[in-house]
Amino acid sequence: MSVASTTKTAEPESSSAVRLVLLWENSVGKKALMAVTGIILALYVLAHLIGNLQIYAGAEKIDAYARFLHSNPGMLWVARIVLLVAVLTHATAGVILWLDKQRARPVAYFDRANVQSSAASRTMIWSGIVILLFVVFHVANLTLGAAVPGYEEVRPSVNVPTAFHVGWAAAIYIVAMVGVGFHLWHGLYSLFQSLGFRHPRYTPFIRSVAALLATLVALGNISIPVAVLAGILQ
Repeated sequence: MSVASTTKTAEPESSSAVRLVLLWENSVGKKALMAVTGIILALYVLAHLIGNLQIYAGAEKIDAYARFLHSNPGMLWVARIVLLVAVLTHATAGVILWLDKQRARPVAYFDRANVQSSAASRTMIWSGIVILLFVVFHVANLTLGAAVPGYEEVRPSVNVPTAFHVGWAAAIYIVAMVGVGFHLWHGLYSLFQSLGFRHPRYTPFIRSVAALLATLVALGNISIPVAVLAGILQ
């Protein structure tokens, strides 16, 4: 009786693990995982931008927002772990699919004019690498206070202008946000295709909306270091 109960209990867990492995081993499955994790990361990027733009509302507003985020360490760490898992899954699946594509087509196209692709789609792997490197720098810079003279805990009203007064740090941020824009542009469009949402009537609209949102996110983030360098944010 106990053996049968143990078998029944273990079966769902075992079958779930098998399904997950099969999903990962299949290129279509990897694309689906990239789409799901891409949605999570895109929502985070949008929420992060909305939060960051509060710096234009004044020091009290942006500092209150930072204190709110840190008021529940448990939830904050849950969010960080979810984002870390999403990033690692998204990046690993993306690299594997890119390598598979290179092996399947070892000779580059002779005439790229015949290939229906955008600059964003052709640079996805490189913009992804730029974003990963930037995340490491960004955490060190504005979360841990590296290269921020007089860093103050949970005081973005002080730390952000101080950080972006350092020219090379502002330049890294701006270049990275261009990479984010390109990555979002193709990523938002392609995730609908990966999940099976495609139609000749709606695809051009989805592509246009993806390009618009990606551009707004990139420009919104870039505006902050530009505003600091221009003396608008002190």
